[in-house]
Amino acid sequence: MDWKPDRISKTPIYKQLAIYIENGIADGTFPPDKPLPSERGLAKELGINRSTVIAAYDDLESNGLINRNRGSGTTISKDIWGITKKRIPSWNRYIEAGSFLPNLPVTQRIHKEMAEHKLINLASGELSQDLFPLTSLREITSNRSFIGSLGYDHPQGNAILRETLTKHVKQFREIETDSSSILVTSGAQQALHLVVQCLLKPGDSVAIENPSYHYNLPVFQSAGIKTYFLKVNKDGINPEEITALYKKHRIKMIFLSPIFQNPTGTLLDLDKRKKVLEISSEYGIPIVEDDPYSLTSFCGEKMKTLKSLDHNGNVLYISSLTKIVASGLRIGWIIGPRAVIERLSDAKQQVDFGHASYSQWIANDFLESRDFTSHIKNLAKQLESRRDQIVVSLQSFLKEEVDFTIPNGGIHIWCRLKKAVNEIQLLEESIKRGVIFVPGSTMGSEKGFVRFTFSRENEENIHEGIKRFADALYAITKLS
Repeated sequence: MDWKPDRISKTPIYKQLAIYIENGIADGTFPPDKPLPSERGLAKELGINRSTVIAAYDDLESNGLINRNRGSGTTISKDIWGITKKRIPSWNRYIEAGSFLPNLPVTQRIHKEMAEHKLINLASGELSQDLFPLTSLREITSNRSFIGSLGYDHPQGNAILRETLTKHVKQFREIETDSSSILVTSGAQQALHLVVQCLLKPGDSVAIENPSYHYNLPVFQSAGIKTYFLKVNKDGINPEEITALYKKHRIKMIFLSPIFQNPTGTLLDLDKRKKVLEISSEYGIPIVEDDPYSLTSFCGEKMKTLKSLDHNGNVLYISSLTKIVASGLRIGWIIGPRAVIERLSDAKQQVDFGHASYSQWIANDFLESRDFTSHIKNLAKQLESRRDQIVVSLQSFLKEEVDFTIPNGGIHIWCRLKKAVNEIQLLEESIKRGVIFVPGSTMGSEKGFVRFTFSRENEENIHEGIKRFADALYAITKLS
């Protein structure tokens, strides 16, 4: 075979080989009446691993170009040489060519394991079923008539829900706004995508926290946005670093989660929040505030969001019911200047023609009910109990192995491992033992950090999960 792999190319060798054979099938280099070389023989001829040839043949087979049969070897598929000359598209090539990037491989693995296996889940950033207000939501759906429209709703979201959200953010978050400045979205995730896609362009620079949930999202890279980091310490970011980044990189936007930040659980000091707003006003840099957790304060104190302190319209405020009511409702919102909301609304309409009527109806009725306030109080109490449990468990099983700061709200606790370990090996060993967590590097941190989420499991499972994690850590530490 007159072909050699390009070992400098970023394209994997198996993919290079698959492309070469595919082109050879098309131009007749590999005729349909003769079998392709065996995996072992081709590997020897080309001086590559047999596993590489197997991967190339797997790729060709998945695209319908070859057949592999025991006894008769590997042959070119007859389907592509039929009367109609039909061929199956090379779907893998399309998948790899798309501009919308996939999640990190580690993130994909975590999602797959959570979906396919019963593990103690200290990774998923959502509430457990017993923390959902099921009784109240069932009452809404069972005993009240749906009076909304079954046609397309207003592009910004149902008018009644937006009025209710106006009252909600004023009462619970001290934010003054009106319904025309609100866009209902499919959770905070869609809100973030709309902001990046509509208000930024390829080559723009933005500032994000490090570590940060935003680091885990390929949305910035997919859009060609350059990200620069604001280091999160025990008391949050240093606002002066925003000024430094602006002067050096002319950042166009700042993405912050100042209240019980994911993954660190930190609360940005009030004076620092005010300083961030001063810097934003001085340089004209808009802030995107992501606020999923401010209503979960364990001390019962109202948290002042950046938006509640913003008197100049510098902050785009994103929040949702995902972390405080139910992730399945898919109700989020953006609050911002009317012109911005109309632009984002236009883009959202292009994607899904507006939000589902039923979920907006349920969300509206629950937010207007007395049950909402009692639910939030109970939720904070239950989350505090689980926070206390994970702190006790960490101190019991890992006192000499980890450092952490105790969060006063939210659902995450951020731990630094005192000894260097291979985090992928630690994750695999933990999965084997029936517990899963999020390695810190997926959040942009340096190696040696892990994020545990305590909202998904009860106290008993949290204790057992930390024990299993400790066993996994000790096991791989002994091997190294």
